[in-house]
Amino acid sequence: MSRLDSYIRRMQAQKLCLDRAAQLIGTRPGPILELGFGNGRTYDHLRELFPGRKIYVFDRQINPHPDCVPPADMVRLGDARETLPRFLEGAPEPAILIHTDIGTGDKIASLRLASDLAPTITALLASGGLVAGDQPLPDDRLEPLPLPEGVAVGRYHFYRRKA
Repeated sequence: MSRLDSYIRRMQAQKLCLDRAAQLIGTRPGPILELGFGNGRTYDHLRELFPGRKIYVFDRQINPHPDCVPPADMVRLGDARETLPRFLEGAPEPAILIHTDIGTGDKIASLRLASDLAPTITALLASGGLVAGDQPLPDDRLEPLPLPEGVAVGRYHFYRRKA
């Protein structure tokens, strides 16, 4: 499969999982965390799915499209292994959804990063809250959910925080 085809499949899987998360969450309260901002495409989709919700953005740096600039007080810059634990210390409330797009292109490094972040991601998540992401998250407090129709197993990952 070409890299372009792989990218398209990943983006389709991401959209289907986020759309399903919006259905499952409904009006349950809580902010959303976006780990791996990139240029803001997913952030823009999250704003559309969850109008009026707080969306915190985490990345080493952001280079947003002009239409996708988050408010400065919602941005946390730096290595997520440092910024997420700091955020956890003062988090105003548990997140209802965390989206992770943290793949680096290096499969082993990406899996290690996901493993490093999994405990903090889970701790930030409300009971019954959801995680959708590009990397598997090894944490016994997370229950894998069925993927939406059209998403191949392993292409994206979808979890609910156990009560």
